[in-house]
Amino acid sequence: EKPTINMPEFLNHNIQQLTDLTKVVQQEISGLERKIIVPLITIDVHARDIVSQMVQKQVSSLNDFDWQMQLRFYWDDASDEVNIRQVNASFSYGYEYLGAQSRLVVTPMTDRCYMTLTGALHLKLGGAPAGPAGTGKTETTKDLGKALGVQCVVFNCGDNLDYKFMGKFFSGLAQCGAWACFDEFNRIDIEVLSVVAQQL
Repeated sequence: EKPTINMPEFLNHNIQQLTDLTKVVQQEISGLERKIIVPLITIDVHARDIVSQMVQKQVSSLNDFDWQMQLRFYWDDASDEVNIRQVNASFSYGYEYLGAQSRLVVTPMTDRCYMTLTGALHLKLGGAPAGPAGTGKTETTKDLGKALGVQCVVFNCGDNLDYKFMGKFFSGLAQCGAWACFDEFNRIDIEVLSVVAQQL
């Protein structure tokens, strides 16, 4: 029996869940409940699109790239924790309490950005998304942090930063295990950047 035989049925189940969640949002609910349900809908819409795509492409193997490229969550009985995998990268879930936060609408470009960043993190490197202003580079990085259960500190850089401040900043990040997203990193003086490279 093919493993994909129940995929269309699962797609219909996803669509029904989305319909039910939409009906809940249309009712009189508290602000906090709305803040919790709306991100669930956002994530479920992406899940529905993934399943729909897999049904169309008739994905039938765990080794198929269309499955491997997804950010997947697994419960590991041996280590008693959640593992997150994407392509050949694997991470332990961070369990950072982030509260009821909004989530980014995931597009194919977001998926590619996630793959690039998780691939870099797997190699113990960082990422530097580049592009025009307002295209969602910072939000994508923050949203990947939310998906991995890691706090992401966004910091707007300027030409007034010196190496001492950057040293303290990195020291704090190392102690708490958070990610940092340096907006406008190119504004930092070249002399400071050379010292930052040594600090890292």
